[in-house]
Amino acid sequence: MPQTMLDSGVIKAAVLLACRAPSVHNSQPWRWVSEGSVLQLFVDPLRRMHHADRSGREAIISCGTVLDHLRIAMLAAGWQAHIDRFPNPNNTYHLASMEFRPVEFVTEAQRRRAEAILQRRTDRLPLGRPTHWESFEPVLLNSIDESAAMLDVLPDEMRPQLARASQLSEALRRDDATYHAELQWWTSDFVLYEGVPPDALASAAEQQRVDVARHFPSRAVSDRRTEMAVDLSKILLLSTEADTRAELLRCGEALSTVLLECTMAGMATCTLTHLIELDDSRGIIRKLIGERGEPQVLIRVGIAPPMEVLPAATPRWPVDNVLEIR
Repeated sequence: MPQTMLDSGVIKAAVLLACRAPSVHNSQPWRWVSEGSVLQLFVDPLRRMHHADRSGREAIISCGTVLDHLRIAMLAAGWQAHIDRFPNPNNTYHLASMEFRPVEFVTEAQRRRAEAILQRRTDRLPLGRPTHWESFEPVLLNSIDESAAMLDVLPDEMRPQLARASQLSEALRRDDATYHAELQWWTSDFVLYEGVPPDALASAAEQQRVDVARHFPSRAVSDRRTEMAVDLSKILLLSTEADTRAELLRCGEALSTVLLECTMAGMATCTLTHLIELDDSRGIIRKLIGERGEPQVLIRVGIAPPMEVLPAATPRWPVDNVLEIR
């Protein structure tokens, strides 16, 4: 018989798992409040990137990803989420309210999807060509709710244009001191619970072999995956009709689906948002899809060496710092 009373321990465990969701520079711009039978999600303006994400789009997308991760975590624990998005028009920070009801049984696929949350890593190194892509692509496309976002698998012939857009975004910010200071802070050694640790970044030598990537400050001298002379990943694009907060939140939920479906299929992923942050490079991406909607996030998908040791998980804030139980 399914459990009929939801206790705070289940909520706490699900939030802990959901917060493994990726966010821009691992800023984790979310806050949860559990009150009675309702779990609420807020975007936390104090944890938003103020230079990389001047529009605030990426913070909302990140919150959409953690929202879907939470739904998956709760379902694996035996609880179906009923989500009310933007329940309070007078509070723009209040993104969602959730109530839960027990399910009769949890499928193996639902458990595997929750396990994939822990297995997923952002892989910034060169990736091999994804195997069996022709059979996996239709499965991936069918997993996306078209009312949430549009998913495009960009043809390999577009790779040079994507690389130019990536280079343009870097060039336009070459003299932006505040942007580079922000990058330096979010990749520093002293950050304990947020940011990107140096061992999760590519060295200068490794960056040269990935043509579509954000260039973080390089402190390492490693040269991993030397057998991969170039990055052969597929590049996917999630876009929306416009830039409304509702569309951005749903796009983040779609991003969760893409990342976990790829992880379950044995593929490595890396989200890319630097091409979307500036109008000039975003315009290039928009033209690649025939001006059909607003580009929001790109994802590199490929194969990491099978015998390679899985890198350590990036840090996250302790659950008590992001969840308030009233």
